[in-house]
Amino acid sequence: MCPYRDSIPAASAPPSGDFDSSHAYQRSILATVPDAMIVIDDHGTVLSFSSAAETMFGYAEREVVGKNVKMLMPAPDRERHDSYMARYMETGEARIIGIGRVTTARRRDGTNFPIELSIGDARTPAGRVFTGFIRDLTERQRTERRLQDLQAEVSHMSRISAMGSLASALAHELNQPLTAIANYMEAARDLLDKPDENALALVREALGEAASQSIWAGQIVRRLRDFIARGDSEKRVESLRKLVSEASALALVGSGQYHVDIDIRLDPKADLVLVDRIQIQQVLLNLIRNAVEAMIRSPRRRLEIRGAAAERGMVEIVVSDSGPGLAPEMVAHLFEPFHSSKETGMGLGLSISRGLVEGHGGRMWASTSDQGGAAFHFTLMGAEDTEE
Repeated sequence: MCPYRDSIPAASAPPSGDFDSSHAYQRSILATVPDAMIVIDDHGTVLSFSSAAETMFGYAEREVVGKNVKMLMPAPDRERHDSYMARYMETGEARIIGIGRVTTARRRDGTNFPIELSIGDARTPAGRVFTGFIRDLTERQRTERRLQDLQAEVSHMSRISAMGSLASALAHELNQPLTAIANYMEAARDLLDKPDENALALVREALGEAASQSIWAGQIVRRLRDFIARGDSEKRVESLRKLVSEASALALVGSGQYHVDIDIRLDPKADLVLVDRIQIQQVLLNLIRNAVEAMIRSPRRRLEIRGAAAERGMVEIVVSDSGPGLAPEMVAHLFEPFHSSKETGMGLGLSISRGLVEGHGGRMWASTSDQGGAAFHFTLMGAEDTEE
């Protein structure tokens, strides 16, 4: 028997019939709705658990009904759910209800998986109820990653071709000033064999010309860098909490078997930042995935994400782990391209991430975390006083 048989909103009830037909109507909805559907009361107690929810979470309905819905959540949502419900009931301030968001859920076997969550509430004769519709994003992410792999192969071949053309063009452009520098330096060396006053004057002239040519070579490199650099991104005021929540959910796809404990603590007073959402989520994705990979062989796997106000109107974000930490020989080259601690890594992730952060007017650096692993810090421009 369904525990909330008298709590169905009027719009969901059958047009007529007795209790049995109403109950059968309700059960048919719960059995056929494609997304997982969970109904809870205003205390967070599960009233109903659909067939799709049973398949998705690995629990039978009888194992969940009557218990707090936070059993289906990973940390830190599990610890904060009751206070969130109490605050919503008291103030009506909604952070998820009626809004929807991408977040993370926890299966019976302890694995985390990304979900799209939409919640609505209704007042019924039996009290207030909340209905959540949950869509598992794991398969969608797998499909997207397969497409990305194919795109990456095409992109890789394009990069090889482009790098060949670039190397040829760069060699052609730099050949002239480098040849001139070599000629001037050789002439200066020969003149020093007989260092009279006229020879020294010519040496000074040759060295001056060599310096001019070296500056010209540097300008060629700078122009090339400016040409291939991405233009100004479109920055908007975004919620850091939402950026971190979505990025962490997507970054943890496929990491459920490692049972990573996640602790996210973001200062609500430093929530708004002026960013290009896609670029900063890419930075977060890279840092979180690096942290998870670093902890694969660690007996304790704890990922912490912190956010707080920093100096000069900036917001500092820290992604830290309980892994083995940074190798001393890698510290000096962490953000240089083509330096990687991974056997198959290209060494571009951190370099690109730092470039994206610096493009936002922030900076990125690394330290040892309180847990003994690595901690990556970066800053973004706060937007508390910026109108959207």
